[in-house]
Amino acid sequence: MNNRPSLNKPISQVNRPSLNKPLTEVIAAGPTPDKYESILLAAIRVFARNGFFNSKVADVAKDAGVADGTVYLYFKNKEDLLISIFNYTIDEAIERARKELTTLDSPNEKILKLAALHLDLMGRDENLAKVFQVELRQLKFMEQFSTSKLSIYFEFIRTAIEQGQQAGLFRTGINPQIAAKVLYGALDEMVTNWILSRKEYNLSDMADPVVDIFLNGVKK
Repeated sequence: MNNRPSLNKPISQVNRPSLNKPLTEVIAAGPTPDKYESILLAAIRVFARNGFFNSKVADVAKDAGVADGTVYLYFKNKEDLLISIFNYTIDEAIERARKELTTLDSPNEKILKLAALHLDLMGRDENLAKVFQVELRQLKFMEQFSTSKLSIYFEFIRTAIEQGQQAGLFRTGINPQIAAKVLYGALDEMVTNWILSRKEYNLSDMADPVVDIFLNGVKK
């Protein structure tokens, strides 16, 4: 069974200026009647298929089933489309983390939940994962985002680690910021491997083994 859902069907249009639900929910729902959503999802497909630099706004418009000029009613240019994909992905990750973590007390559970949320978010659509892992990293604007929205995302991990240290569960000599980057790096690598792998498997299943190694190490 293929665990990598992607949107490949034609999309109809109804005007609305912005997304009012998480991007992954829009992807999972299938074809959308919303022009803004249609264009954004088309950009994900086109960028994943052709690469950002080899794609044109006209390619996105054709995939979305709209005129070229319609794209410019909602987005400034091709770069704005890519930035919007990043914004919605990170905003959803932040919102889901805030919501899910409020129900958990254990630092271990929080770290596992964050890992599961990350891999589930990326694993819902292979095209989105490709854009996020490959295309977004080729542009200069990622330097700006790495110190803004991504820092908020890292804060969830860092805070959970600090709570574990305060509770005597984790070693106090560990730098929480470095530890957070180590965990994120491991999750990030899992997503990249999933994209490149020829094997079909559920990306979110990787959360448990990654967190187990992170929390318990490799010592016998």
